[in-house]
Amino acid sequence: MDALKVLVDTSKSSLYASVLSIAFNPTAWNIVARSEYRRKTITRLFGGNARLGCYFLALCIFSAGMVRDHLYLRAILDQPSKPLLPAPYDTIVPAVLFSLGQTFVVTSTWALGVTGTFLGDYFGILMDHRVEGFPFNVLRDPMYVGSTMCFAATALWYERPAGLLITLYVYIVYVIALRFEGPFTDMIYAARSARSASSKKAL
Repeated sequence: MDALKVLVDTSKSSLYASVLSIAFNPTAWNIVARSEYRRKTITRLFGGNARLGCYFLALCIFSAGMVRDHLYLRAILDQPSKPLLPAPYDTIVPAVLFSLGQTFVVTSTWALGVTGTFLGDYFGILMDHRVEGFPFNVLRDPMYVGSTMCFAATALWYERPAGLLITLYVYIVYVIALRFEGPFTDMIYAARSARSASSKKAL
């Protein structure tokens, strides 16, 4: 316990702000998106225009992500510093890790598009086919994995052990979020397939 206190300063409010923001984002978006799917909450705000509603949610999610990243950086800079890797790996490893993480995030966003990335399926904006190219042919959830890699890279770059603990927390939050998000998204597409099959039978 004493060793942990040397690595993590629990008296810093910035630490708790970061932890709360990390949990808030996926939790809030899953709740909002499900409300949209069931009640068209956001679509109604935009006069029934689902695409505009999705773009609005995308802006909210992106902005909240920027705030989360800012709070994370503030939090780890308030924490004790301790060398984590020997030179020159102390700069090479985080740089490579961050580059790979950003590659996964950016390429998955490019492959899915705005509506595919930012919960467009909850608005009824469904993709015609499952995306199977890079990076989805390498990872099942490249955006979440890439984001986690960037958190770890930042902790290693600034040599903050507390940042690595927060990264582990990020991973756990993402795993929990995917347990809710994945099956619900599968249900949306299964419902579309069922409707399509019914329509064909009617013809």
